[in-house]
Amino acid sequence: MEQEFGRFLKELREQRGLTINQLASAAGISGSQISRIENGLRGIPKPATLRKIAEATGCSYEELMERAGYLQDLGAAEAEIVPEWATNKDKRDFRKMLEDDGELMFDGIPLDKEDKQRIKDVLTGLFWEAKQMNKRKKPKQE
Repeated sequence: MEQEFGRFLKELREQRGLTINQLASAAGISGSQISRIENGLRGIPKPATLRKIAEATGCSYEELMERAGYLQDLGAAEAEIVPEWATNKDKRDFRKMLEDDGELMFDGIPLDKEDKQRIKDVLTGLFWEAKQMNKRKKPKQE
């Protein structure tokens, strides 16, 4: 996945007529980081870094998130779990919650992919339950 995303980023940068240093400067990240991403030597960038790259290249943040693999898993999970009553704003809130830039750790040790997925599954259930409870508590406007 890292090499595939790296190739995509390099093509995007070249299409925009940017050098590595120009992209790095516009995005506020180091040129060596861009180079490592493009060469598949660094893992997939965090969502906050992807947002900076999106703004610097004019590419949509959602496309970068999808190309990086963040939204593919979310899309499949969301399709199965999203309640019928959820509005577009609810779905956007849900995505924002899951895109949080923080590293998930337990006792100072980063969690593996399976543990992260279990936590996301629990958070998903709690999120939709809280949203539904909040909708029930709001007084109806007449």
